[in-house]
Amino acid sequence: MDQIIMLLGFGPTGWGDEIATGIMMTVGLALASLPFGLVTGFLIALAKNSNEPSIRTAANIYTTLFRGLPELLTLFLVYYGGQILIQKILSYFGIGYFEVNAFLAGMIALSLVFSSYASEAFLSAFRAISIGQYEGAHALGLSQVQTLRLIIWPQLLRLSLPALGNLWLILLKETSLVSIIGLADIIRYSNMAARTTKEPFLFFSVACVIYLVLAALSSGVIKRIENWTKRGEVQR
Repeated sequence: MDQIIMLLGFGPTGWGDEIATGIMMTVGLALASLPFGLVTGFLIALAKNSNEPSIRTAANIYTTLFRGLPELLTLFLVYYGGQILIQKILSYFGIGYFEVNAFLAGMIALSLVFSSYASEAFLSAFRAISIGQYEGAHALGLSQVQTLRLIIWPQLLRLSLPALGNLWLILLKETSLVSIIGLADIIRYSNMAARTTKEPFLFFSVACVIYLVLAALSSGVIKRIENWTKRGEVQR
């Protein structure tokens, strides 16, 4: 037990500092990816709900592409492919070597995948709202923007929140993929500690507990948000 406390402790003899840094990296990456994924997913859902066939087709291609590719492959395409593309563009202007930031690449890749699934959640919520509410808003003289902001969006959030909550938990777990491109998250530090100390079961068990705690905290926050979105409903 003393050895375990020493290995998990903070300071030069323990790995607590590194694991804490990994937790902040994991949570920070997930939180940074979330808003971009939500906004992009919402825009894609609007495009899928559009009356213009070309816009709907482009949106369907987007979601089919990023839902069909493995998340790890998407990460590689963004990190390595993006680096090659930017390097070629910069070399055309005579600029030297450029390296893509691993955090930014991970954020973009995770946002693309998240948005492709989030768009389906938003689209299902859009279709659950009756056309009569749009007609009623038009009869009251509300513009399209006002209708979306005042009438559609509150219902859209409530209807799509359960699916978006599940997608957030998936996003939180998928951040572990960025350890492959060198980002120091929970998995990377746990792997380093396991190889250095020859205690893989200990550190990977700690990683499991950390992810479960993060999932439990996230579920609690999502539940509170769900209760907030339902505050105007009549209790039966």
